[in-house]
Amino acid sequence: MQVEVGNIVEGKVSGITSFGAFVQLPNGKIGLVHISEVADEYVKDVKAHLKENQSVKVKVISVDSNGKISLSIKKAQETKSVTKSSRPIDIDWGRENRDTMSFEERLAKFMKDSDERMHDLKKSFESKRGSGSYRKPAQFG
Repeated sequence: MQVEVGNIVEGKVSGITSFGAFVQLPNGKIGLVHISEVADEYVKDVKAHLKENQSVKVKVISVDSNGKISLSIKKAQETKSVTKSSRPIDIDWGRENRDTMSFEERLAKFMKDSDERMHDLKKSFESKRGSGSYRKPAQFG
């Protein structure tokens, strides 16, 4: 079996290091699953996610000119879990008033809400900084 970029194959974990896991592929070649490609969440210790001789599905990410094979477990799983929809997700932009309000009214509401949020952010920032005004330090010399 030829190793080609994009293929998803079953392999066996042949070794685990601090930076990833080596996986033996069906053709006998060995590739590396970097620690960042083991799982979707942050992986501190590869041994917490994989065991030696464990069978795993991996996706071939790249094969360099020296024959080094880069693999990904998380990308092999992504292809299974990704579902494509023909339409975008629905976002409620104040839908209850959307049909009755004119564009100008919606724009005015947006601007008012935006100003209120900016005011709240500035107030929060100033309270964390200690004072409401910034004074430039005196120049020496």
